[in-house]
Amino acid sequence: MFDRLDSLMSFHQQALGLRAERQQVLATNIANADTPGYLARDIDFSATLAKATAGNAAAGPLALNTTQAGHQAASGAGLSLGADLLYRVPTQPSLDGNTVDMDVERVNFADNSLHYEASLELLTGKIQGLRLAMQSENS
Repeated sequence: MFDRLDSLMSFHQQALGLRAERQQVLATNIANADTPGYLARDIDFSATLAKATAGNAAAGPLALNTTQAGHQAASGAGLSLGADLLYRVPTQPSLDGNTVDMDVERVNFADNSLHYEASLELLTGKIQGLRLAMQSENS
C-alpha cells in the first residue's frame, strides 16, 4: 500500500520538478531573445521523465557516493533532475545567429505552465482524497 503511494507521489514530484526546470530554460530563452549568437535550448520532457522514473525508481531521488568519512549526506532539494538540454532547431535563422523564435517560446512557455498547473491540481486532488479517506466518519 505505502509502496504504491510512494511511487505515485514520487512520479508527480519528478514531473513537477522537471516542469519547473523546463520553465526556467524557456524563461532563459525569452530573456535572451535579443542576445546575438544565443542558441535556444529546451528539454525533451517525456524522454527525460521516462529516464528519471525508470532509472532512479529503485535508487530513490538522489544517489551519491561518499568517498571519505567526513563527507556529509546530500539532500535532493534544489538539485537538477538530470534533464538533457537540447538545442532548438530554428525555423528561420536570424542574421545575428540568435535562434530564439519568440512565438515558439511563448507557446511552449504557456503550454508548460498549463501542464504544471494541471499536474499540481491533480496531485492536490489526490492528496485531498487520501486525507478524506483517512478521516474518521465521526469527525
